[in-house]
Amino acid sequence: MSEFQSIKTLAGDKSFDTYVALPDGEATAAIVVVQEIFGVTEGIRRKCDSWAKAGYAAYAPDLFWQFEPHIELDPDVPDEMEKALGYLPKFDQDQAIRDIEATIKVARDAMGSEGKVGVVGYCLGGRLAFMSACRTDGDAFVGYYGVGIDNLLGEQQAIGKPTMLHIPTDDGFVPADVQKAMHEGLKDNRHVTLHDYEGLDHGFASEMGKRRVEEAAQLADRRTADFFAQALA
Repeated sequence: MSEFQSIKTLAGDKSFDTYVALPDGEATAAIVVVQEIFGVTEGIRRKCDSWAKAGYAAYAPDLFWQFEPHIELDPDVPDEMEKALGYLPKFDQDQAIRDIEATIKVARDAMGSEGKVGVVGYCLGGRLAFMSACRTDGDAFVGYYGVGIDNLLGEQQAIGKPTMLHIPTDDGFVPADVQKAMHEGLKDNRHVTLHDYEGLDHGFASEMGKRRVEEAAQLADRRTADFFAQALA
């Protein structure tokens, strides 16, 4: 089963939609899928559906509800890419983390008190997944090509749960000096694992579109699946 459901904010005064995909049987755990700058697109929904087929309950909160609900943009269309980038200055990342925390709470409540919840994000969502590792009570975190993580390294002492980052070395949004800072800054953090993907660019694990690199996407997704299978068992 998959559908959009309404979730209340942590403050309880507003609500936002979340795409929810559930397995046929009882879920083994839950995974919150955090969107790119393009919204909860068909690609993000497909990722949720794949997690549901693997036995997880998957939730993709519409974080852009802050200014417009149900935004869906195509990164392969230049005008839509520019429009997506234009959303970033007015996007409240702290509010987004609170919305992710609210989604984690709903997922955990649905699973029962012993249920575990992972978080996986892409692009902007990769950054938010790292922030979630520092600021929420999720049980495991994965970030794909997260942007600007170098300026979040001061928060890493708050990471107490398994965290994994996928880093393409030719990422046009994450230059080499930022990647170096991430490796050097996180090398002594026993909770964090980094994987490099040589010669690949941002978005290589997108579910659909021109950015996807099939072999590398499958490798990264296998690593993520194995990571969650262990961390959320």
